[in-house]
Amino acid sequence: MTEQAGTADVILDDGLDPVMRAAADGSGPAQLIKDRGLRGLSLGAFSWSLYEGVRDPYVVMVVIYLFQPYFATVVVGNAVKGQELIAFITTIYGLTVASTAPFLGSWVQNIGRRKPMLLIATALIIPLMSSLWWAKPDHTGLSVLTISAILMVGSSLFAYAEMLHNAMITSATTVTERPHASGLALAGGSFVSTLMLAFVLWGFVLPGHVPWGFVPRRPLFGLNQLTHEPERIAGPLVAVFLAIGAVPLFLFSKDAPSTGLSAIAAFRRGFASLLETVKSLGTERNAALYLGSRMLYTDGMTALLAVGGVYAAGVMHWATLEMLAYGILLSIAAVFGGLFGGFMDARFGPRQAVRIEVLGALLCLIGQLSMGRDHMFFVIHFDPAAHAPLWRGPMFRTLPEVVYLLIGLGTGVFVTGQYASSRTLLTRLVPEGKAASFFGLYALSGTVTAWLGSFLVGTSTAIFKTQQAGFAPIAMLLCIGLIGMMFVKGGGVLGKDMR
Repeated sequence: MTEQAGTADVILDDGLDPVMRAAADGSGPAQLIKDRGLRGLSLGAFSWSLYEGVRDPYVVMVVIYLFQPYFATVVVGNAVKGQELIAFITTIYGLTVASTAPFLGSWVQNIGRRKPMLLIATALIIPLMSSLWWAKPDHTGLSVLTISAILMVGSSLFAYAEMLHNAMITSATTVTERPHASGLALAGGSFVSTLMLAFVLWGFVLPGHVPWGFVPRRPLFGLNQLTHEPERIAGPLVAVFLAIGAVPLFLFSKDAPSTGLSAIAAFRRGFASLLETVKSLGTERNAALYLGSRMLYTDGMTALLAVGGVYAAGVMHWATLEMLAYGILLSIAAVFGGLFGGFMDARFGPRQAVRIEVLGALLCLIGQLSMGRDHMFFVIHFDPAAHAPLWRGPMFRTLPEVVYLLIGLGTGVFVTGQYASSRTLLTRLVPEGKAASFFGLYALSGTVTAWLGSFLVGTSTAIFKTQQAGFAPIAMLLCIGLIGMMFVKGGGVLGKDMR
């Protein structure tokens, strides 16, 4: 859900956006914030960063950990059918974005102004997310088909908004502000998402389940846990934060100037530029091999994130309480994943780092497939009734749950590390002067097959009628991508391999 930008990706004078440049020189968003501080950030630049901070909770709250698992297991009523439906929703959304985002990106690049279309996308997302409140478990509100359509359209609009917002950074910030603004945006998205998960857990889900003094005795605002209102509130919460947090961007952030081209002329020029960028692959076969490999393993990672919450909820029988805690812990693990990626790049070089991280994600995926409430690692039987709880807390009380949680944390570390190392690697594989074109292809490779992993998950789930069998094709994508990486050259340790 995070790499849907098309050829309108932001490119600075050296061909890298601020985060990619930070990855290339061994720093990261946290270090950029530490080095530069808030002193030099203008109101327009801060407003640009704030938008990402209030936009990203959609992925965490609605897609991964809260609403979609509830929709799949409770509204659909069957975890297997729910996983199948979510996978096909993601497939349709992925196909939509893959077939339109590159052209939209190239068109916006040539038309100039980003704000009008970003405003339209944002204005449409807000009522769509708010409407998820009526996704009632007894089907007296929105139907399953209507909810599915809302999720498909909402995810597509989110991808377009992400692309348009990314493309605004060159106009909304100065050259010296960009690294800080980009890092602050990433940190803000993670911070707000974690804060919202923690608030829902504390204010709506834990009340009535634990005698802890710092937890309210009853859910805040009178929310009814029996009718799953804590899960249904995810959409409206996301909508409120986005509606409020987006205002400063439209008021204070500077937009790119209009190019004066007509819509048709801008599209023609953008289409020609897109074709020229794709043709450049023929001159750099090593980079092309890398982009092809990345396209497959990244698609596996995307499917792993998109369906992972539904899978955990169904296989481990986790309800909202466990899913919220799982989401908070994995968000923390993702922070360490970014640090891990930087360490691996410096220690082994980005090429080897990517191989290790993809392999780690693959092993964690196999570990997840091997787990259930009554067994571990395929062959170890576990009877919950015959074993005392590991602790008296409200969640993760059995050994299989704790083991699955630990495997999930490993997945968060390796997946996040892979995203960081993959960006660094491309900077080492392409010649100087061609970075801009190849980062356009890098973004494009994140959208072309964005539907494939979820399609395979949905099809396999439909055929074999189990969540485990449905999840297994992700391993195939990771394997093929890893095999392709074995033939990529360059990107070794600095000083030993300077490419």
